[in-house]
Amino acid sequence: MRAMMCKQFGPPETLQSMDLPDPIPTKGQLLVDVEACGVNFPDTLIIEGKYQLKPELPFAPGGEVAGIVSAVGEGVDLSWIGRPVIALTYFGGFAEKVLVEEHQLLPRPLGMDGTMAAGFGLVYGTSMHALKQRAQLTSGETLLVLGAGGGVGLAAVEIGALIGAEVIAAASTAEKLEAARKAGATHLINYSERPLRDALAEIVGKKGVDVVYDPVGGGMFEQALRSTAWNGRVLVVGFASGEIPKVAVNLTLLKGCSIVGVFWGSFRTKELETDNSNFEQLFSWYADGKLKPVVGQSMPLEQAGDALKALMNRSVIGKLVLTTGLNTN
Repeated sequence: MRAMMCKQFGPPETLQSMDLPDPIPTKGQLLVDVEACGVNFPDTLIIEGKYQLKPELPFAPGGEVAGIVSAVGEGVDLSWIGRPVIALTYFGGFAEKVLVEEHQLLPRPLGMDGTMAAGFGLVYGTSMHALKQRAQLTSGETLLVLGAGGGVGLAAVEIGALIGAEVIAAASTAEKLEAARKAGATHLINYSERPLRDALAEIVGKKGVDVVYDPVGGGMFEQALRSTAWNGRVLVVGFASGEIPKVAVNLTLLKGCSIVGVFWGSFRTKELETDNSNFEQLFSWYADGKLKPVVGQSMPLEQAGDALKALMNRSVIGKLVLTTGLNTN
């Protein structure tokens, strides 16, 4: 099989295409033939040894796979063979085949092709967990989504709107904001053109926003924190800007607000049944046409380095996925 391998920690251009023996599932494992793999911000960290998970070298990055189960090991139900799935793997997905365990799999909804499925699991899983379990967002509240043109940002906009929140989308370009508008945002803020706090004050006044969803980090975080309402919740989702913000914690006292961490990968590991219930709702919304994932770009597997650089440059609207050429739909 082909795989894009990280043989030493470094930037995206250090990934190497390699021909490797096909993996063989052992007890409790399943083999997935990969149709497509989502490209996500953690992939940019894991190849540089900066992520909390550090696989043994060499390894293929890629934690969000869509494919078909082709073989199973001892103790695994044979009915999995031939089923289209989403596999949540942490790493190993930038390859034509990947080994997984049963708890890492989600059966794909009918009609969801491989490219769409590869861009679904992580962004919707993260955003659903963030807004439902961590923020406990309710209908009628205001939700500010930073980085609203990216994969997790657009998912948060969609889910927030379905919950019944008034969604304020903030992004750096008109094109990203247009995608957020189509996803259900009520208000749009281009923070490359004006200060975030000034724009928010015009929308919510002195009341502030109830929930902030921040996958970006950097300088926007404190502005958003200062714009929260009493009992507001600021969700720390990621640091796509490359900068981990540092703030004066007395702001939380003055606002009576909470800074809440979101680590969906650990949530799924520790609370699998709850996360599977989240996906039941997400798949139901998808089947009803209420979720419309945006795959802004797809590239062949061999261009994994270019894909990671595009993600780091924040030039992608929605999700970016790598395809292997396998297509069963």
